[in-house]
Amino acid sequence: MSRTVSILGVTGSVGQSTIQVIEELRAQGREIEVEAVTAASRLDVLADACRRLRPKFAAIADPTLLNQARQALSGLGVEVGAGSQALDEAGARPADWVMSAIVGAAGLAPTMAAVRRGVHVALANKECLVCAGPLFIEAAKRHGATLLPVDSEHNAIFQVLTHPERVERVTLTASGGPFRTWSREQMAAASPAQACAHPMWSMGRKISVDSATLMNKGLELIEAFYLFGFSSQMIDVIVHPQSTIHSLVHYVDGSVLAQMASPDMRIPIAFALTWPDRATVSTARLDLAKLGQLTFEAPDMGRFPALGLARAALDRGAAATTALSAANEIAVDAFLGGRIGFLDICRTVEGALNQMERDGGGLLAKLPLSFDEVAAVDQAARRAARSVAGIPAAA
Repeated sequence: MSRTVSILGVTGSVGQSTIQVIEELRAQGREIEVEAVTAASRLDVLADACRRLRPKFAAIADPTLLNQARQALSGLGVEVGAGSQALDEAGARPADWVMSAIVGAAGLAPTMAAVRRGVHVALANKECLVCAGPLFIEAAKRHGATLLPVDSEHNAIFQVLTHPERVERVTLTASGGPFRTWSREQMAAASPAQACAHPMWSMGRKISVDSATLMNKGLELIEAFYLFGFSSQMIDVIVHPQSTIHSLVHYVDGSVLAQMASPDMRIPIAFALTWPDRATVSTARLDLAKLGQLTFEAPDMGRFPALGLARAALDRGAAATTALSAANEIAVDAFLGGRIGFLDICRTVEGALNQMERDGGGLLAKLPLSFDEVAAVDQAARRAARSVAGIPAAA
């Protein structure tokens, strides 16, 4: 297998795991060339990625860092760009496989640039579908792009979805996060460090907080809706603390197929990178005897209201899921910055959506038909979230 790849978002946990997979496959003799890599602002990590991968193009999102980026990458033979246009260029460069791992709405445009080239797009950015699902699905069909899910849950469904027309329902598993057994009173006093201390996965701060609120699972529910075309009523969530079964697909004959693996993002990344083949990767092998037991429990919707908010937004429509994601980004950032408490995250999101409804609900009632319309909903939700949380507009 020879493959030319680009990595949109090389500095986060998914980007770093992708580098590790590429290095391991190269060591096995597989031909993998890297066309482009991007980063938000961390020049040291971007430079390290360029030294290891030797891409042709590197982009830094912060336009003020262009000269520093050129200095940091001097001598590596890498073309350097900065700003949003450079990110878009990275997505449009001639790679046949693109990892979409930029966190948040910033990943929409560069990922769409890759989709429009009709290539394999590995989706680790939930916002592409949560914020602009109809646009991405329509564009993928029109341009012949293949969307390969990288989230462990959706990758698991993809692996065992043998007869999609015979599916009764699918179940996404959730670890329950660090506060699975905490009371509401305990969670009210939780610190950002505690919220980011995930018991099973090593992830970035934003997604770690989303896992602690279970908003991450709500966003994955929305993502599954668009990826696989199942109705929201066909998508369940169950808490599975061992994070060994990553999703289950229930068929009409009563069969249930589950994908199992150690909690390591290199597994779904390697699957997506080498699909439809499989690659040997040095991840921990599952030892069921050592594991001993697999347990499951229903999510507590009272302690973790994010799931309900996400399902309600999905039922409301595409604009509501865009607003949900944007308001959540503001709320999580406010929590990490010490401006609101942990329980205020969901209160802020719910309050922002309610405020948008009270203001007429026009934006939420209309299906966004362009990125400009998605951006209008996104910005309105961010303003509403800041208002609810008491955060100045400039913060």
